[in-house]
Amino acid sequence: MKENSFVSADEIRSAFSAAMSVMYREEVPAYGTLMKLVAKVNTETLAADTMLRDRLEATDSLDRISEERHGAIRLGTPAELSMMRRVFAVMGMYPVGYYDLSTAGVPVHSTAFRPVGDAALKRNPFRVFTSLLRLELIADEALRAEAEAILRERRIFTAGAIELTEKAERDGGLDKADAERFVAEVLETFRWHDKANVSGDMYKRLHDAHRLIADVVSFKGPHINHLTPRTLDIDKVQALMPECGIAPKAVVEGPPTRKCAILLRQTSFKALEEPVSFRDGEGAWKTGSHTARFGEIEQRGIALTPKGRSLYDRLLDGSRKIVRPAADGSNAKQYEAALAQAFGAFPDSWAEIREAGLGYFSYSLTNKGRQTKLAGRRDIDTLIADGLVAFDPIVYEDFLPVSAAGIFQSNLGDGAQQEFVASPNQKRFEADLGVAVLNEFDHYAGIEQASIESCLQALSAAMAAE
Repeated sequence: MKENSFVSADEIRSAFSAAMSVMYREEVPAYGTLMKLVAKVNTETLAADTMLRDRLEATDSLDRISEERHGAIRLGTPAELSMMRRVFAVMGMYPVGYYDLSTAGVPVHSTAFRPVGDAALKRNPFRVFTSLLRLELIADEALRAEAEAILRERRIFTAGAIELTEKAERDGGLDKADAERFVAEVLETFRWHDKANVSGDMYKRLHDAHRLIADVVSFKGPHINHLTPRTLDIDKVQALMPECGIAPKAVVEGPPTRKCAILLRQTSFKALEEPVSFRDGEGAWKTGSHTARFGEIEQRGIALTPKGRSLYDRLLDGSRKIVRPAADGSNAKQYEAALAQAFGAFPDSWAEIREAGLGYFSYSLTNKGRQTKLAGRRDIDTLIADGLVAFDPIVYEDFLPVSAAGIFQSNLGDGAQQEFVASPNQKRFEADLGVAVLNEFDHYAGIEQASIESCLQALSAAMAAE
């Protein structure tokens, strides 16, 4: 088969993201309400801030925002993780970053599968935060062995999904018919199943160990537990959610409200209590309930350098030493005040953030720069000062462990906080995954440096053409 008859990975990813959104809207109607609210807030924000609209248009970021989603799944075995990596690769999504959530009382470690090239991100920046359950963190050895046996027996991918993934790997891609079938087959892995794989008694034992363990072990597959649209004003969405009949979590996770958004802010509505059926001892079904799926919203800011991230972590830790947010929201106002006070130490203008080396930027020629011919190379700061080069923040495409854990805990219930010994094990995770994860800092630094070189080459080329 000729390569040009293949559907691009970007197209497959876009089709899958759209199909996932339709499925989740059908399964969780509140998600549809959330989508309408986010669209309304984004439209109003752009209408009120023409400078923001102009910059988003200039950087080709405006069109992608309405299509932007991230989802999250929780896997049970290394084999599931390895196969999921292969499936996502067909969609042009690769593992970026390593996250140890045991530090925040959640027995998983994770990565984010996402596109990594600039063109791919602009086409469709779909991401899936993917966690692997760590049963070794559970003290009850008997329960751990039973859970492992249950997970070993399940098959979360259809035969068609495996066949088409192998075909894409072997042939280098999929044609239109196979790509459409691939999307439909893989979608089944993420579908909700209201019949559990376990008895009610086993579910209770798993649930008592940790609610997330029950969510992973008890069901046929790793149902998508949320889909997340991107908003341009998360505070406004948070304030308006109750008017739409949606109860938001008590606090927005991440940094405080700022003029220049950094990293990632997230909020959500509480997980739904949904009817499920458990097998009894004689093979019949007994009705019960399970709480796992919810809705989430995010606002993305600039990707921070290691220096910026170190400052961010230090300020966040400092604010939580003053006030740690309670799961029930009882101290939300005090926490928000402490957060805002702590982050007063983080510069809040793009120029200051750039000059301090705290964030990553993309550089481009201004109109003046495009009309200028320079002899010899100049440093980027001089070119900016002379009005020849402009800089725009590079969007943070990844996640924050503390924020992710805060969302998890909020939706696992107010009494779900549990302690585990912090035990990052990136080498073990990558061995289970089958590849090394991409280092996010190296990736952003590469994008920034490439944009600088592009500006310098363009200016040199203009001079050479004389």
